[in-house]
Amino acid sequence: MTPGTLVLLHGPLDTVAAWGQLPETLRSYGLVVVAPDVRGEDGMRYVARAALIIAASAPKAPLVLVGHGAAGPLLPSIAAAQRAAHRSVGAYVFVDAQLPMVLRAPQTPDHGHGHQRVQEVPVPEDWPDAPCGYLHLSTAYDQEARQARLRGWPVTSPEQADLPQALHQLIITL
Repeated sequence: MTPGTLVLLHGPLDTVAAWGQLPETLRSYGLVVVAPDVRGEDGMRYVARAALIIAASAPKAPLVLVGHGAAGPLLPSIAAAQRAAHRSVGAYVFVDAQLPMVLRAPQTPDHGHGHQRVQEVPVPEDWPDAPCGYLHLSTAYDQEARQARLRGWPVTSPEQADLPQALHQLIITL
């Protein structure tokens, strides 16, 4: 696919600096790249703040949402905010990221504490609504890469130095 805008989303405990030179390198390929710096927010506050920053950049659709680490589970909610603003999402890419999980019931028993923990950010049951891919960079995310393969998503394991090229190629295949 050919993205209108590539949106790079760092994990909630990181800053945009976590992407290093990736945004500039992707721009050198002729891609339009937005890399919001969403500091000190998590859950739905991260989603709302990211959505505001994305909107302020006046992105061209379709968007490709790229999440790193803990930003992965937030991508469906960020996409919902974009669709509400009449911007289409053409693809999702997870870069050593946790995956969204549709939870239909509480996942943690209450263990006598009188409450059950549920997922903080809801994921629509019809997600994903666009193609997904996974860039697997470290063994810490082996389980997520395996889950992505089981879902039938393309999974690429590039060398760190080849990350920009691998990301670009993965997006083209989606």
